[in-house]
Amino acid sequence: MSQHISRKELKQDKIRESIAHGAEAVVSHSQFFTTLLIVIALLSAGYGGWRIYAERRNVKAAAAFDDAMKVYNARIRGASEPAEAGEVTYLDDTNKMQDAVVKFNGVADKYPSTNPGKLARYYSALCLENLGRFNQALESLKKLDAGSDKELAALSQYQTAQVYARTGKPDEAIKIFRALADKPAALVPRSLALLELAGQLRATNPMEAAKLYNEIKKEFPDTAIAEEADRGLGTLPKS
Repeated sequence: MSQHISRKELKQDKIRESIAHGAEAVVSHSQFFTTLLIVIALLSAGYGGWRIYAERRNVKAAAAFDDAMKVYNARIRGASEPAEAGEVTYLDDTNKMQDAVVKFNGVADKYPSTNPGKLARYYSALCLENLGRFNQALESLKKLDAGSDKELAALSQYQTAQVYARTGKPDEAIKIFRALADKPAALVPRSLALLELAGQLRATNPMEAAKLYNEIKKEFPDTAIAEEADRGLGTLPKS
């Protein structure tokens, strides 16, 4: 898309340059306006062609992502339990996650600039985390964090903190949750970031954890998050 815009801007600059140099740039005024109209028509046709191409690419990316999600959401069945006709099933979660990683990576690599491609990168990281391949999961999440989509970047940071918490790096997780609480996003609201932060501080700083739980109850009353905060308070050691 950026390359197309650059070409468009280049052609527009040439048009402005021709106008600035006056009528001598063309044989007559009529030829000038004819040329101008042709250029505008070509630019419009080029944009229309790009838009059709982008829409078709998004449709293909969405279909590929849906195919990967069928694997990710596949049912785990018993060895003697039959699968329904056309149903995607697995006998264990490990094989399912391994297949899902391949599917999601395929979508992310082939359609990296589309929303389905970006979501595929995120789900690939989830699968890698489930498989215990934490370093690879962090690499996938880094790619999302470096992108221009702020919502997906926030989601990536949230999941990165979860990986840190699971791999014995609570300080790194706490740092990320604090940042997310201070600068929340639609996909990672302040209430969720505060709840996760309090959960990380329970063992090392129960007083601050209690303060955060009470803050959640005050800021977000009558919500599921507030109920979780209340339960968290009940399990903290009594001072």
